[in-house]
Amino acid sequence: MSSLSAILSGIDFKIKQLVEKLKRTERELAEAKQANQELLDIIETQKEQIKTLEEQNKILILRNTLDNTKGDSAKVKLKINKLIRDIDKSIELLTKMEHDG
Repeated sequence: MSSLSAILSGIDFKIKQLVEKLKRTERELAEAKQANQELLDIIETQKEQIKTLEEQNKILILRNTLDNTKGDSAKVKLKINKLIRDIDKSIELLTKMEHDG
């Protein structure tokens, strides 16, 4: 009978160890999920900052282009068309990066 008691005691001990391990793993998972959400929030904020900076950059480029081609509307049109092509290429690359990454 004592061997049965020893076996049950061993099983009880192992169950308690497994329960503790489960609790520890659940805590780690919750912490990982929270850290992941924080990183996702940071990424979203950075995406918004990138969009703002891209818009500011477009404005600065356009302003500089117009300043460099004062009075020559044909040059201005060519520069604007080049800027549009460059912007389209950039958007295409960003879109590709989002789909690949």
